[in-house]
Amino acid sequence: MKIAVLPGDGIGPEIVAQAVKVLNALNLSISMTEAPIGGAGYEAAGDPLPDATLQLAKEADAVLLGAVGDWKYDKLERHLRPERGLLRIRKELNLFANLRPALLYPELANASTLKPEVVSGLDIMIVRELTGDIYFGQPRGISTLPNGEREGINTMRYCESEIRRIGRVAFDIAMKRRKNNQKAKVCSVDKANVLETTELWRQVIIELSAEYPEVELSHMYVDNAAMQLIRAPKQFDVMVTGNIFGDILSDEASMLTGSIGMLPSASLDANNKGMYEPSHGSAPDIAGKDIANPLATILSASMMLRYTFSDETNALKIEDAVKKALALGYRTADIVTDGCKKVGCSEMGDAVVAALN
Repeated sequence: MKIAVLPGDGIGPEIVAQAVKVLNALNLSISMTEAPIGGAGYEAAGDPLPDATLQLAKEADAVLLGAVGDWKYDKLERHLRPERGLLRIRKELNLFANLRPALLYPELANASTLKPEVVSGLDIMIVRELTGDIYFGQPRGISTLPNGEREGINTMRYCESEIRRIGRVAFDIAMKRRKNNQKAKVCSVDKANVLETTELWRQVIIELSAEYPEVELSHMYVDNAAMQLIRAPKQFDVMVTGNIFGDILSDEASMLTGSIGMLPSASLDANNKGMYEPSHGSAPDIAGKDIANPLATILSASMMLRYTFSDETNALKIEDAVKKALALGYRTADIVTDGCKKVGCSEMGDAVVAALN
């Protein structure tokens, strides 16, 4: 198993180090090679996605990523900013399917900003299309009109095949998540009442659903979905949506779990090669202080074992170890409550390793 390890910026190196520590504790046959990306890539090679980093990622079976971004790079030309490296590697590896599970551990029910009875038992999978939509559509840019006024343009676009392939991922995941003979559920999120792009999205998802009679399909406008995630989140099982809506909704869902520091993610290609990263950002304000929550990154490593390497046994070992560490009361600053033991990033990693053993 060849893994490209891309720590990135801010807290990225700290949290990735804990995930690597956990993977090493499993004593698997893994080869891990590190390379820079984001601001670190710019510092090393003048490019947020250096050629050597991209080549390493292409040759690897999977990519483990920390986070990219830092305020000090905000004045660089847009194509040199750290976030462009992240968008480019997703596009270059054709990572079109982003999976973001929002799972609430019982021990963290009181860490959520919502009442425990609203979020207890929460288990949602958000499936986000990752390589299309307004983030990649052309034309785009900022131009000056004849009257001297500046104008910004972005283009929202999807073709039928892109919608169909991400829809199939969502339906397949829903089928696998069925429990106790309950009907699988997929909620497709769009804005079909005002956006033609998502009108097509809804049409294609409905057509595709005919191939999955066991799955109950529903539709929801994105503004209502944002409200329902707060009002009654447990109504959802699998949610599928486009790039920009999925970006927003998955960050919202993360807070249902107590902290965005608990939310892992997987970005997959058609063959389940993936890039695995926490859903949160680089948090440069706390970088180097050993206080970041590494659990989302550790759980992303678990997803890597499950989806790319089909190693359910060791994926479950990591998830069980995280549960045990939480049950023993270990908490980083973002999820600490009265009566728990507040620990730093590295100590939380140690607690998960100890629980593995």
